[in-house]
Amino acid sequence: MTDQECIQSLQWAVPRFGLRWPGFRKVRRQVHKRINRRLEELGLTGISDYRSYLEAHPSEWCVLDVFCRISISRFYRDRGVFDRLRDEVLPELAGMVLGRGEKQVHTWSAGCASGEEPYTLSLLWNECVRPKFPDLQLHQLATDVDEQLLRRAREARYPASSLKDLPAAWRETAFTRAGTEYVLRPEFRQYVEFQQQDVRSDAPTGPFHLVLCRNLVFTYFAGELQPEVLRRIADHAVPGGFLVIGKQEVVPEGAAGFLPRDVKLGIYQASRTEPG
Repeated sequence: MTDQECIQSLQWAVPRFGLRWPGFRKVRRQVHKRINRRLEELGLTGISDYRSYLEAHPSEWCVLDVFCRISISRFYRDRGVFDRLRDEVLPELAGMVLGRGEKQVHTWSAGCASGEEPYTLSLLWNECVRPKFPDLQLHQLATDVDEQLLRRAREARYPASSLKDLPAAWRETAFTRAGTEYVLRPEFRQYVEFQQQDVRSDAPTGPFHLVLCRNLVFTYFAGELQPEVLRRIADHAVPGGFLVIGKQEVVPEGAAGFLPRDVKLGIYQASRTEPG
């Protein structure tokens, strides 16, 4: 299958999954390789044969849906975002929670992949925020549609490349070596819960003080699906809580529920009125 055939196939297939082609422009080669491997497995000679196979075997659409999932993640990805969470957002949320007489800050990482994002938040909390708020606990729920990625997240074993943006001191204090891999210590994993869930159609119970939904919904999802997911997130956000999306993403125009806090970093704040 040529690159042009891959483009045409994605333009044809992804709307079925509530996705949009422009989000795949820069990452299409990943999908291209996966489909080519699948063609070899099935003994098919080209993309036209695969289209026919899809029509004859409807369950194959689920396989193709998996091929269209893009997971690019590492610890402390987009340093400026996590620095702002450390210095401003998490302390503000801690003060809010204490002011309400509560003991836990609840977060949701949507599309968590192999767990680097929620574990980075755990490191920030334990190393930088908890010493200032010793009576508070950070509880994180991390969801992804891919069970294989979630298994890797629960194991918390990572190659060195996943830790390249992490402060060197944290690499030493928070991880143990296992051959060529780094394993996150239990104390940084104990309050992170992983759950299989498809954000296209569902959301965890909540409510959440902080929702991380970066480089997923507003990059890959179809335009008509984006506001629907955003409304669902807003319904599960604590008034005054925060939403963080990707730095290159924007929320749908006219979307209600969140106000910009720092658009350049993709940080928004939930309306302080209860959703109705």
